[in-house]
Amino acid sequence: MTTAQIVSSVIFLATFIAILRERVDRTIIGLIGAGVMVAAGMVFGFYSQEEALASIDFNTLGLLLGMMVIVALLAKSGFFQYVATLTAKWSGGDPWRLLLILGTITTVLSMFLDNVTTIVLIVPVTILIAEILGISSIPFLMAEALLSNTGGVATLVGDPPNILIGSAAGLSFIDFLVHLAPIVLVAWLGAIITLRYLFREELKLPPENPEALLNLDEKAALKDTKLLWKVLTVLGGVIVLFFMHTALHLSPAFVALLGAATALLWVQPDVEEILKEVEWSVLLFFGALFVVVGGLEASGLLALLAESVTAMARADVLVTGVVLIWGAAILSSIVDNIPFTIVMIPIIQDLGALGVDIGPLWWALALGAGFGGNGTPIGSTANIITIKLSERTRHPITTALWLRKGLPVMLVVSVIGSILYALTFSSM
Repeated sequence: MTTAQIVSSVIFLATFIAILRERVDRTIIGLIGAGVMVAAGMVFGFYSQEEALASIDFNTLGLLLGMMVIVALLAKSGFFQYVATLTAKWSGGDPWRLLLILGTITTVLSMFLDNVTTIVLIVPVTILIAEILGISSIPFLMAEALLSNTGGVATLVGDPPNILIGSAAGLSFIDFLVHLAPIVLVAWLGAIITLRYLFREELKLPPENPEALLNLDEKAALKDTKLLWKVLTVLGGVIVLFFMHTALHLSPAFVALLGAATALLWVQPDVEEILKEVEWSVLLFFGALFVVVGGLEASGLLALLAESVTAMARADVLVTGVVLIWGAAILSSIVDNIPFTIVMIPIIQDLGALGVDIGPLWWALALGAGFGGNGTPIGSTANIITIKLSERTRHPITTALWLRKGLPVMLVVSVIGSILYALTFSSM
């Protein structure tokens, strides 16, 4: 390894270890890591300021920003509280039925909205419903996070790693639905069955106050119906354009930002209030990681790693894909699937430059990163947020509890994903 490769790898590892320890906010660590990487690159001559800016994927950031604005407007209408309250009444107070309904709705929302945003909106309402019924919120909160991570793999915008992969590989919304949705559907059913078994004792306990459901008024949760229909109309148009963006030669970021601008113009809210709801720390964290990984790529280290696996990939892309699913699943459980995906993207691109058919590898990365995020509390941002919000309850989710319940779900969906991946891409 050259001096540049050693220096860049040390900075990268130090940044990741600091993120993993969670002593300091991850956004701060990311920004410091990015600054140190650029400074070291300038000193040792392998990375410039211009290259650092060029490494930032503004298509990913634009897509996230646009969807965050739309979701902030939708939340302002009370839509998510309405959905959660209605589903609670549908359950009739039966814990298993409540888990199934809440989990399904969370999954569907996560397929078309960023799963992090969905969790932020749905979890507080779930906690409230559990308190009204007098039951533990743990099975429902964990199911929402785990099923959100699993279901979000099916679409371009459902999971942050997919947004990154789609932008880097030029994959469309339809590409994700065609290649991943059938696999994800079966894996999702496997996750549901596993959750039913893991929480069998908790779901047997009857609610203390089932009649309280009759007093819930879902219509009262809707704060502004005019706002709701306006935003839903715009969101519907955005989803339609996601399906057509390749044919229309529009980037997903342009579609999302166009939708956000249209919604803001139509609704004309207090813009400053809406922008306060945007997860700016997440966008900054993404941007910083792009710069850090860009330094690794500029030093030639990622190309070196790609060359080391070229022989296996050329010999059997399918086997390489299955190995990638499990490697991504295990590592994503340890270091969070977002930074892991940002690291893997240029490695796969380098394999393509070396003549390897990398098409199936993109899908393997999406499956591994998405499913692997279920394994530990820090495997995905949605998990971290769920645990933090659970601390408001009498029974917060602990790391030990997550490992007992989340890790089996990760293993089940990864096994299903690997089998179906092999069957699907062996015939191509």
